[in-house]
Amino acid sequence: MRYHQLGHTGLFVSELCLGTMTFGEANSASLWGQIADVDQASADAIVRRSLDAGINFIDTANVYSFGQSERILGQSLKNLGVARKDVVIATKFLGQMGDKPNDRGASRGHIMQSVEESLERLQTDHIDLYQIHGTDTVTPIEETLRALDDLVSRGLVRYIGLSNWAAWRIAKALGISERRGFARFETVQAYYSIAGRDLEREIVPLMQEEKLGLMVWSPLAGGLLSGKYGPGAPGNGEGRRANFDFPPVDKDKAWTIVAAMRRIADARGVSVAEVALAYLLAKPFVTSVIIGAKRMDQLEQNISATKLQLSAEELAELDAVSALAPEYPGWMLERQGTGRRPQPFTPKA
Repeated sequence: MRYHQLGHTGLFVSELCLGTMTFGEANSASLWGQIADVDQASADAIVRRSLDAGINFIDTANVYSFGQSERILGQSLKNLGVARKDVVIATKFLGQMGDKPNDRGASRGHIMQSVEESLERLQTDHIDLYQIHGTDTVTPIEETLRALDDLVSRGLVRYIGLSNWAAWRIAKALGISERRGFARFETVQAYYSIAGRDLEREIVPLMQEEKLGLMVWSPLAGGLLSGKYGPGAPGNGEGRRANFDFPPVDKDKAWTIVAAMRRIADARGVSVAEVALAYLLAKPFVTSVIIGAKRMDQLEQNISATKLQLSAEELAELDAVSALAPEYPGWMLERQGTGRRPQPFTPKA
């Protein structure tokens, strides 16, 4: 297991992050309940195996099973006797947590209420990474940042991050934080997979410029890249993706990508899912890939991906088959920037 610097901080986190969206009771009536189905005993086993494999980074959110995920995670760490200093806990706020109009969003009031409730459920006195779980188009960004800065000053939160924001909004927030002396966002949690590389257009260049860390959610595109789906799949396609078709993916292109990964997987004696994860782990701008599991065999397969080092030729093949279609202004920037790139040194004769 490799460990990467979290954004522009001195904290190091494992290249795999255990996602706990599956922790909680199954409930077909709710979005998160369609994904969850892991009880306390099973969660304890998953957390124990993850820690034994070297994973020190665990991600949850208050909306996952309406607080059950946080509560189960907190109890797991207590049951296993995990020292608080040995685990980096990330959680999120924003979503609906009650039936009142102010029970959601990124307002100061909702942030202050949410952090206290998350700390109680997690049975801890601080959260290592506190993330806004999406975009609140109503609350001024400065109000959100001031509230988060207060949490950092009080020691309730160590670092802050964001999820599912547009590049311009991230840049604006970073500018406000620098100007006002607020704690700045250190991480971006975003959807990224070999079948969905849109992040590379605007957000990846921004992250590299501003030294933000990337936490990848849904690296297998909701299971679509597991190898269980599409032409040539050995199974019947049962699983989460069969009942919950998210995130959106161009399936025609995805099947071409899966076919290329299957050739590599067969040659290497590994699974298609391991190839999909190894591809992301090879990207220099990826800090940590969030993996989730309901069963131990799924977890073991995800962990095994850290041992798979794809060759330069294999990476080039996968880059080519999954390349983004040209889009303005990207194709114009590429055309105009050719003459301004550093030129290779050529010794004089």
